[in-house]
Amino acid sequence: MDEKLLNENDLAIKIEGLKKRYRLGVIGGGTLRGDIESWWARKRGKEDPNAKIGTKQHEKNETFMALDGIDLKVKKGERLGIIGHNGAGKSTLLKLLSRVTAPTEGKIYLDGRISSMLEVGTGFSPELTGRENIYLNGAILGMTKDEVDRKIEDIIEFSEVRQFIDTPVKRYSSGMYVKLAFAVAAHLDSEILIMDEVLAVGDMAFQQKCLNKMSDVSKEEGRTILYVSHNMNTIRQLCERCIVMDHGTVIFDGDVEKAISMYLGFDSDEKPARYELTDSKRPSDFHGSKIHITDFTFSDKETAVFERTEPLKFKVGFDAYDNIKGLKMYFSIYASNNICAGTAQTFEPICDVTSGKHYDEEFRLDISNIIEGDYYFRLDLFSADSLGRHLSYDHPSQVINFSIVDSYKKGIAFKRQYTGSVMLNEIERVNVGL
Repeated sequence: MDEKLLNENDLAIKIEGLKKRYRLGVIGGGTLRGDIESWWARKRGKEDPNAKIGTKQHEKNETFMALDGIDLKVKKGERLGIIGHNGAGKSTLLKLLSRVTAPTEGKIYLDGRISSMLEVGTGFSPELTGRENIYLNGAILGMTKDEVDRKIEDIIEFSEVRQFIDTPVKRYSSGMYVKLAFAVAAHLDSEILIMDEVLAVGDMAFQQKCLNKMSDVSKEEGRTILYVSHNMNTIRQLCERCIVMDHGTVIFDGDVEKAISMYLGFDSDEKPARYELTDSKRPSDFHGSKIHITDFTFSDKETAVFERTEPLKFKVGFDAYDNIKGLKMYFSIYASNNICAGTAQTFEPICDVTSGKHYDEEFRLDISNIIEGDYYFRLDLFSADSLGRHLSYDHPSQVINFSIVDSYKKGIAFKRQYTGSVMLNEIERVNVGL
């Protein structure tokens, strides 16, 4: 046990002022002579003689704070969810806890051994068989061969890969790999179990099996669980506490439902009717380069709250930097529990756009079959070729939030805990009078 935890016997993890800084740029992959030449040129303030064409000199000295002052305590036996958008620092935090990389500043105090699944491909030697990797991981955790022997049958049975257990894991599919890796992590002796979005690879039945197992080992064995996922349903099912990360910091720590609401943008009673999207993040450099969405506005609204009987009317502004024919729009609407309620799109092209012009287009969508609740979507402008292949031109990461209220229910109260988000049409009796 770390000395810092001696006076806090209920803690499994304590983090103080944790920071992780990465240097941007390409890691040198040339000769030792070239690296020395580059270093000596930088020391004298000269141009790098080995710099690639198009590389800015200052890029080699730029840094990025992946974690920026994390303070966190996790109790023994606690099941902690960690959520946040891509680049928030979730995986970096888990790598530091797993001692894959060292912090730039700050301290991590741990009480117990850690078993982690950070990503598919880590933790196993590809040349060794599944059985050999089980013993290897046990040895890493400090277990003897006899201790692993007592657990190996449970591991193989849980993994569902018995037929391939004596095959080198380099021949495993990603699903098989995840099954064995989770079985090893869950059954070998460790006090802290760390999972980073790895269950997304497995099938639904095995995913549920893993969630049940994590819950069991936490409740029955007192193991501490740290679980990262973009699947809010699994966060709800497994975790009793949740933190939200953003730009390397923890912006919320507490109730799971409140954390999910903050992550999805439902943490405020005020739902804006207008969004500026010019500076919103894009999934790639291509997105926004030919078509760039600048703004989104719910028409004739001060807040984005709609009666179920009224249409969703909105305007989208975008700039064109290329001539594109047959531009269309689509988006998938998600409920606050992160389950897709449905996908909408323009079947006919919006317009043929001309480079250099700005467009403001208005749309409407019937939402009468969606039950009351909080929802969100992200815009996507695209075109399709003659074979129906989809080419996305812009897809801002900014979530557009809105709520539906129902003042006309025919005496029926449809509540959010009901399965699904779509209200089907009325069930009609056809044998009237019989």
